[in-house]
Amino acid sequence: MKNKKTIYNVIFLTACAGIFFFLWSAPPETTAHLPHDENHERFMQMNKKEAEKFCTECHSAEGIQPLSKEHPSKYRCLLCHKRK
Repeated sequence: MKNKKTIYNVIFLTACAGIFFFLWSAPPETTAHLPHDENHERFMQMNKKEAEKFCTECHSAEGIQPLSKEHPSKYRCLLCHKRK
């Protein structure tokens, strides 16, 4: 019985160490946060999906700051660009 407990403890500690190493070696976050300025202030209190409806007003080909061609999906902005 004691031997079985030791094996489970070793398995548990190995799994925890593996998870810790995996998370520790993750690359740093490189995506810019949503700016906390007067242009974006109104979106800070909104629901994410509600706020994302307004992103293309400025961040489109016709907008103030268009997105690059390499930019991924343009429909879930606040999934990557976190609010501070």
